[in-house]
Amino acid sequence: MTKIFSFFNQAGGTGKTTLAMNLGYALSQLGHSVLLVDMDPQSSLTIFMGISSYEVATTVSQSILDKKTLPILCGIHEMDLVPSNLSLSAADVQLATAIAKETRLKRAISSIESNYDYILIDCPPTLGVLSILSLVASTHILIPMQTQYKSFVGLDLLLGTINELKVEGVASNLQIAGVIPNLHDRTSQSKEILEAVIEQFSGIAPVFPPVPKAVAFADASMNHTPLEIYDRKHPANSILHSIAENLESL
Repeated sequence: MTKIFSFFNQAGGTGKTTLAMNLGYALSQLGHSVLLVDMDPQSSLTIFMGISSYEVATTVSQSILDKKTLPILCGIHEMDLVPSNLSLSAADVQLATAIAKETRLKRAISSIESNYDYILIDCPPTLGVLSILSLVASTHILIPMQTQYKSFVGLDLLLGTINELKVEGVASNLQIAGVIPNLHDRTSQSKEILEAVIEQFSGIAPVFPPVPKAVAFADASMNHTPLEIYDRKHPANSILHSIAENLESL
């Protein structure tokens, strides 16, 4: 069965887009077919993949607003991509009175999901309509977070949001795949926060190995490639592969 992961955190700056692209690539290197879906109007994932958001004629926006077939760009770094652009920012207003709006993305994905082993959705950093559509369409949620106090405090709010969506039946089957500590450094504060996160999620969901803070990630994104293509010997690649292997076992 296709596994559909939403990369979501209500806090910004957690590196969710970078993780979506790089974990997607790691999964592709393990022999899986991977589709990336950009659900953020800022279209960072689209840009990171080397696609100009200003030049794409059709995006995920038309699929959820006008019920068009998902526009899939094939074979980018051994992955496929559903692009986004600023037109997606109008979704909140345009879907305000739509019937069963929460299922728009799920229905769009249902016609193509059997073509993929993994579908990775990059959500906006807010709990608006676009994030709800993404979570409803997903089988799992992955929670990227910085190992900083502000990000740690926000985890309670995030868990409350997930629980509310499940209780209300909006995303009743959504499972927490785990937490990915990201942009991790060697300071004592980061170490303490990581330990606290592991304790908080004990019995709830796994906390994956921390992904280090590294300039190489930004450099790779500027070159429109996953880190493993940009710098095959970078030590973060083995961590990303370890997380990808864990996702295989879910």
